[in-house]
Amino acid sequence: MPKEFRYRGRTIEELNSMSTEALLELLPSRARRSLNRGVSEDKRKLLEDARATKEGKLQGQIKTHARDMIILPTMVGLTIAVHNGREFVPLEVKPEMIGRYLGEYVITNKKVVHGTPGIGASRSSLYVPLK
Repeated sequence: MPKEFRYRGRTIEELNSMSTEALLELLPSRARRSLNRGVSEDKRKLLEDARATKEGKLQGQIKTHARDMIILPTMVGLTIAVHNGREFVPLEVKPEMIGRYLGEYVITNKKVVHGTPGIGASRSSLYVPLK
């Protein structure tokens, strides 16, 4: 039997039934401060879409540019497409992500992979055997 996830001693069902003020007390200070300062229009739309998707009113994938949105218990189980600067990357929200930012899980850069030097690339490439 798998172990049930708990966030600071509370189950997902308990977190979803909590008031916003009680939930804020459980979050880390940086997340708490961010949410206390107010929710921008992008973040508000994301929360509304998440609630509508959970209730079954909205179909399809949720897309957002709000990388600085704190992951809340209402988002658990959803797939949110987060913009990484070039494209929307789908992110499946898991319970372990609560209290973190969406942008932490969608990397904005790729690992650089250099190819082999071509003809005329540099003086040293003259000595690279060609196939």
